Formats: sequence, structure tokens, C-alpha cells
Amino acid sequence: MPQAQLETDLIHRHQEDARQAALASTGILDTPPEPAYDAITRLAAEYFRTDTAAISFADHSRIWVKSNWGHRIRELPRENSIFEMVLERDGPVVVPDISTLSQSTNPLPTIRLEGARFFASVPVRSPDGIILGLLTIFDGRPRPVLTPGELRTLESLADMVSSQLELRRLRNTVAKHALLSSNDGNCPPGDWPCRADLRRALDRREFVLYYQPEIDLVTRKIVGLEALIRWTHPDRGLVSPLDFIPQAEENGLILPIGDWGLAEACKQIQIWCKEDPSHESLRVCVNLSARQFSREGLADHVEALLLQSGISSRQLGLEMTESSLIPNLPTAMVVLASLRKLGVSLLMDDFGTGYSSLNHLHSFPFDVLKIDGSFVRRMTEGDQALQIVRTIIELARVMGMDVVAEGIETREQYRLLRLLGCRFGQGFLFARPMSAEGVTQLLRLPGRVLPDPERFKVFAPDRAESEVEG
Repeated sequence: MPQAQLETDLIHRHQEDARQAALASTGILDTPPEPAYDAITRLAAEYFRTDTAAISFADHSRIWVKSNWGHRIRELPRENSIFEMVLERDGPVVVPDISTLSQSTNPLPTIRLEGARFFASVPVRSPDGIILGLLTIFDGRPRPVLTPGELRTLESLADMVSSQLELRRLRNTVAKHALLSSNDGNCPPGDWPCRADLRRALDRREFVLYYQPEIDLVTRKIVGLEALIRWTHPDRGLVSPLDFIPQAEENGLILPIGDWGLAEACKQIQIWCKEDPSHESLRVCVNLSARQFSREGLADHVEALLLQSGISSRQLGLEMTESSLIPNLPTAMVVLASLRKLGVSLLMDDFGTGYSSLNHLHSFPFDVLKIDGSFVRRMTEGDQALQIVRTIIELARVMGMDVVAEGIETREQYRLLRLLGCRFGQGFLFARPMSAEGVTQLLRLPGRVLPDPERFKVFAPDRAESEVEG
């Protein structure tokens, strides 16, 4: 790549990092509805007599809709979006008739607003001029270009959004300073990691995904992978998710961390498929937290990532535990139905540990049950655990679901699972969680078939990488 292009790319990256840092400081993403923003979109729609008005903000991968008045606008992929048009122009974009745009520049497929013909979009900026989002009006009929006075009015409304953002940022700053001042600028003793630690890890790109192969227990072919997050801390080394995910859930950072994990998994699927098109049959599964699962617009966000990465929905699996579903069953059913409509695989993780698994299983549209590793480990210790595993496998067969046994560590467990008719499994007997580079080497095995563990040792990365489980 020419030096000039490298320098340009570096400048763009620095600009994007500054934009994301400014956006993060407002704390606006994935927050509950706020009347102030809805009042602005309503005022914009009524003043310009348009069908719809929306306020949206752009993170790395998607356009996140904070407020809309009129027709509902879904979360959007950022690539080739109206946001990118405004960013490139560094100012307003007004399109009197979308149908006159060339197919390559037509943003209609990404705004997901059927029947829209006209739109006008102005930037929402930070105090130092960084474009963080948009105020956009849409209409179902072509309209004349806005007059200079009308455009100034729309920009004034966008300034109102910017003022609300700055108030939010100042509140966050005051709260942060109060916390730091009360503890000499450090996290409370014994309270590691705190929000500041996790925010810093996100900003410095210290999180990484490891992958554990899922295999066909009959053929030993790698059929999928489970993505597992790790934290490569500069001082503490490789940190287990058990040591930071609970804190991320408590302090509200599980959503941006989860969004990063989903996006990273989709990008890695794309990389593997480019190396070998036969890898398109692989499914990479990502664990969802309860907070992620309960958020509005989850299916829209997943669809945006699929579109941006260019992978098919069948290449992505989403794992969730029963505990993330039971607290709000009506919401759970709506979210599951929307994900099912996308075509992604739905997996119930840790099946058998929930107090009401059998009561609710018939209501959930899952494709796969994952047998909790605690049952697999006890299969050889007594008849009870063996019968539980047998029952789960038979239940899945009756309901037309696949079954994956987790935590296979011994040859005897492997033998028993095959005798019981369990088709898929994962565990240290075959491969430990490893980096994307380590998985790439495994995928290059002929036919993606692992050697028979009866004859060969387990595939594992270096000990330093393999000591972190989960």
C-alpha cells in the first residue's frame, strides 16, 4: 500500500478513535428513553410536516437510534449509511428524492424505512465539533430542497440535541470525579475491576476472543466454534471472564463489551471464509448476557453486523442461559422470535441447571441444547448424572433439536456420549480454548478432522493460553 494511503488511513483511524471516545464520554448508547430527545424529534416532525424524525448516534459498526417520532426506524449498519454521507461532507445532506440517487449511493436499504423518498440530515456535534450523530427527517413523498432558513432551523434543533449530550457528559464527569476524589483516584480496595478499569480496557483494545472447537463426535470434524472472551491485561496477564464479566454486568459496561464481542466474532468468521470458502459451513457461537438479551433492538443490531461483515445468518449462533430468559418471558419470546426470523442459530447454554427448564423449553424456539459440563463430568461417577444426560439427549431428539455436550475431558465420557447418541461435543479432550491463530491452524487439517483422542493427545495452545477456562 502506498505511503500516502497509509498516512491517510492512520489519520482516519485517529479521527475515528477521537469520535468514539467523545461518544463514550456522553454515556448515551444503550440508555433508556429520555423525554428531552423525544420532544426534539416530535418538534422536528411537526415543524417540517414530515412522516418521521429521528436522532441517532454512530458507534464503530452501527447507527444507534436514540429517538424517533412517527414510523419506527431500526438499528442500522454504519457502512454506506446516511451517517457516512454526513461525515464525508462534514455537514448537512438533503436529498429531495431518494429514487434519483444512483444504486451505489442509495442509502434507502440501510435506513430500513419503507416508502421514504425525501430525507434531510444534519450533524449532532460535540462542543469541539466532532460529529457524534444525526438529526434526520424523512418523508414518503419527494420534497423541494430546504430553504436556507429551514436548514438553519433543522440545525438549531440538532444544536438542542448537542446541548442535551453535553449536559449528560458533564453529569458523568462530575460523578466520575466524585468517585475518584473519594478514593485518591483509584478503584475501591478489593473492588477490581471497576468501571474505569473496564472502560480503559475497551479503549485500549485489551479484550480478545478465544475459540473452542465444537466437533461431530462420530467423524471428529470441526463443525463450529464457541467464542469466549478474555482480557489481556498488561500487568495481570490473561484474565478469565469469571473475574470481570460479573462486574461489567453490574456497572453497565456489559453492553459495549458484548457489542465488541459480537462484532469481533463476525469479522473473524469473514476472515476464515476468505481463507477457505469451505469454512462457510462453520458456525461460531457467541454468549449473550441477560442485559444484552433484554435490550430493545438486539435483532436489528445482529442483522447490521451480518450485513457489515458479509456473512450469512446460519454462520452465527447466539447462546443464552435460562436465567437470562425467565425474568421477563414476554420480552424473551419477542426477542427470540425476531432472532429466529433472522436465521441465526439459538442455543440454550448450561441446559439442565435451570429450575424450570422443562416447563419452558417447549415455548422457546431453540435449535440446540448444550448439556452442562457438570453433568458430563459426573457421568462416570454414578447412574444419576448418566440418566440426566440420556434424558436430555432424548428430549432434544423428540423436539427436533441438536444437542452439544460441554466439558468432555476423558475418553470414557467421549465413549458414553457416543453410545447415548449425542452427536456434537466440545471439551479439553479435543481442544482447549485458543486464539484465532491457533484455530486457523486446526482448520487447515485435512477435512477439518481432529485425530482420534484415543490415540493422540489433546490439541492445546501454549500452557499460558490454556490455563484460563470458561
